[in-house]
Amino acid sequence: MAFTPDIAAIRFGEGLAAKVAPPSSVEDVLEQLSGPDLAAQEFPVTPLADLHGEFAEVRTLQVASRRGRNGPDADELLNAYKRARRKLNFRLQGEIAPVLSRSITTHQPFRERLTRFWADHFTVVGRNNLTRNAVPAYVEDAIRPHISGRFSDMLKAVMTSPMMLDYLDQNMSVGPNSRAAKGRRGLNENLARELLELHTLGVGGAYAQSDVRQLAELLTGMTTEISSGFVFRPRIVEPGAEIVLGQSYGGGSPAVDDVMAFLDDVARHPDTVRHISHKLAVHFTSDTPDEGMIADMADAYAATGGELKAVYEVLLRHPFSWESFGQKVKQPIDFIASAMRVLEIPPASLKKLNRSKRSAYLISPLAAMGQQLYRPTGPDGWPEEAEAWVTPQGLAARIQWAMAAPSAFFRGLPDPRDFVGAALGSVADDRVIFAARAAETRREGVGLILASPAFQRR
Repeated sequence: MAFTPDIAAIRFGEGLAAKVAPPSSVEDVLEQLSGPDLAAQEFPVTPLADLHGEFAEVRTLQVASRRGRNGPDADELLNAYKRARRKLNFRLQGEIAPVLSRSITTHQPFRERLTRFWADHFTVVGRNNLTRNAVPAYVEDAIRPHISGRFSDMLKAVMTSPMMLDYLDQNMSVGPNSRAAKGRRGLNENLARELLELHTLGVGGAYAQSDVRQLAELLTGMTTEISSGFVFRPRIVEPGAEIVLGQSYGGGSPAVDDVMAFLDDVARHPDTVRHISHKLAVHFTSDTPDEGMIADMADAYAATGGELKAVYEVLLRHPFSWESFGQKVKQPIDFIASAMRVLEIPPASLKKLNRSKRSAYLISPLAAMGQQLYRPTGPDGWPEEAEAWVTPQGLAARIQWAMAAPSAFFRGLPDPRDFVGAALGSVADDRVIFAARAAETRREGVGLILASPAFQRR
């Protein structure tokens, strides 16, 4: 099977949309990654770098409340802290509106899909009251600017992000023999282990526990300050050179450049090349992708030094990307985004959702489908296997959302006989076409189309 516009829109985009023509060629898909990020301009999300001052203000109020808890102003101090924290969290919770609005309206849907893929590859979870809802800000800062560039640049941005350093306990890591080691916690290997196992070489990659230990020592000094974000502290760096994957790093005056040199090297490692190519192939094509396609993607990665756009081009041009259509099940966030896109949910409606409606129509349904928003259970992110999403509970939640949510946003739903073509185009099968024609009401027909296997797969 060759390139097909409708498949391109569904598999490599956010789904079909009445006001956005599907791409007509591979070149059209790749062109979506060129030029300005139009959706981000129209629906801005606050980057993490712009939040540190606000984080610091809330933390200052928290400290003042604790210190004054037995004083005459205890209640006033506590209430001031709670108001500031609630205001921050409510605003950050509202970032789901611009994120989904991008998916609904974008003319660059491949950009949105890649942003979600890489955000999952470099999973973080906010671990305190300040960062609990700050994942979109992290993605805006560390992921989105780099999705069509060099993998090593994204890797560096992620590894210096306060969200990643906090999530994987790098803030608690101190060189055991450093100048500032006395009376402080020791070495923490979490970031080093996940950097090798998940972010670069992959499970089964060519590293040993000794590499994890040496890398953890190399990473000492990488930490954060609440008011400014990433900082490098020479006083907590483990002295001496570290041997990681057979190469020596550091040994002179402590410098963050030693870490950056390692990140450049590991980004070019053959195991990283293979791991990244395989993971992209699995996400976009099949849980069991074509080995020849993976090899071709890896060759493009190696030949360009990790230029991701070259890897995407090989993926898009390989016949397996089109022959395997339907083998992937949409994750819940992809399902809801593509449904809202074809329904043309007005972004203004999302922006106006209050906390309870946001929970009722977005947060709670996603959780019931198995995907608690921005809170995967581990640093390996969400599962790719279809079996993880095709569960009785998950399917029931999808059907329930498909039947109820559209009419919550619209009083007048489209005619199902027209909507089936808008939603599925040339990939609509006889069963879903029959269901659309036989539906007794518009609400029932639209719900059946959205809940159908044809719409759930890509």
